[in-house]
Amino acid sequence: MQTIDIQNLKADDIIRKCVHCGFCLATCPTYQLLGNELDSPRGRIYLIKSALEKRHFSRQSIKHLDRCLTCRSCETTCPSGVEYGQLVDIGREFVERKRPFWQRVYRYSVRQFLTTPILFNLVGRVLRHSGVSGKAIEPLVKTGKVLLLGGCVQGVLAPNINHSIKNILAKLGYETTETPQKQCCGAIDQHLSAGRDALIKIKCNIDAWLQVEAAVIISSASGCGLMVKDYPSLFDELDPYYQKAQSIANKTKDIAEFLADKDLSQLNLKQVNISYHEPCTLQHGQKLGGLVDSILNSLGYRQMPVVDSHLCCGSAGTYSIFQPKLSKQLKINKLKNLTANNPEMIVTANIGCLMHLQQGTKIPVKHWVELLDV
Repeated sequence: MQTIDIQNLKADDIIRKCVHCGFCLATCPTYQLLGNELDSPRGRIYLIKSALEKRHFSRQSIKHLDRCLTCRSCETTCPSGVEYGQLVDIGREFVERKRPFWQRVYRYSVRQFLTTPILFNLVGRVLRHSGVSGKAIEPLVKTGKVLLLGGCVQGVLAPNINHSIKNILAKLGYETTETPQKQCCGAIDQHLSAGRDALIKIKCNIDAWLQVEAAVIISSASGCGLMVKDYPSLFDELDPYYQKAQSIANKTKDIAEFLADKDLSQLNLKQVNISYHEPCTLQHGQKLGGLVDSILNSLGYRQMPVVDSHLCCGSAGTYSIFQPKLSKQLKINKLKNLTANNPEMIVTANIGCLMHLQQGTKIPVKHWVELLDV
C-alpha cells in the first residue's frame, strides 16, 4: 500500500473520532483572536475532510490551515481523543500542491536556512541570546550515561542551556554525550509539509542514536522532545523503522521528566522572583503540564498563577515567520499575563518560546534549568 493511502486511512480514522462538540473552540488561540469557525480545530477538520474526499478545497483553505499554530491545546480539551496534531500535518501535506509557487519557494528557503548549519550559524551568532557562562564540570562519580539532543538552532542561539544541563547532570553523576547540530529532529520539515525530507532526517537520527550507549535520551527543547516522542506515528507498523522509532521514543525524556525524581538539593540555585511560561509542546504535546512548576516549587520558587497559561505564546516553530501579525498579538497577550506580577525573570522550556518572548520585553527570559546552574 502506498504511503498516501496509509496517510488517508489514518486521517479518516482520526476524523471519525471528532463528534463536533465544540469544546476545542474555547481553547484554540486563533479562534479566540479571530472568531472564525474555520480558524478553529473543528473548522479545520472540516476543511481537511473535504479535501481528502475531493469535494472542495481552495487557496483560502490553505490560509486557514496555515493559521493553525499546531499548539495541540485542542487535544488537551478534546473528550474524544482526536489526534489533531497528526491530522493537520496530513492535511497540510495533502493540499500543499494548491499553494502558490512563491509561497512554496519561500517556505523551502526558510526550511533550508534553519536546518542547514553552514547557513544558519552565520546569522544565528549575530542573534545569539546568551553565551556559555563558566567552565563545564565533569562528574566525580559516574552513575550513568545520557544522550542530550543538541538541536539545530539552540546550540547557536543559546548554548548556555545545554551547558547548564551538562553541569547539572555531572553533579548528579551522569556522563553526557551531545548530538551534533546536523542531527535536526525533523520537526521543521514535518510541520512545513515536507514529510519526505523529515523522514530522511529521522531515519538517520534513529540509526545514529541507537549506536550510542545511553539509557536515556534527554531533550532540553520541548518542541524537539515532542517530535522525537512522535517518531513512531510517522511509520507504518510493518515498516522496519517502526520498532526502532518506538525504542527511541521510549528512551526520550524532557529534562524535567529526568530531573523530577532526582535529589536536586546539592545544586546551587538562582533565587529570583520568576514567572513561568509553559510551552504548548510540553503541556499539550507531551502531556507534562505542571511538571516544571512542581520542580520549581520543590526548590523554593513560589509563583503566582499565570492567566490563560494554556494558550500559545505565538512562537510555534516557524509560525512567527509566516504569520507575524497573529504571532505578535499572541506574544503581547502572553507577556501581559506573564509580567502581571512584576517578575525579575521569565523562564520557559523551549528555545522558540524563549527567543520569541525575549523580543517583546526587557525582562530577562531564560530556560528554567539555567536557574539550577549558578
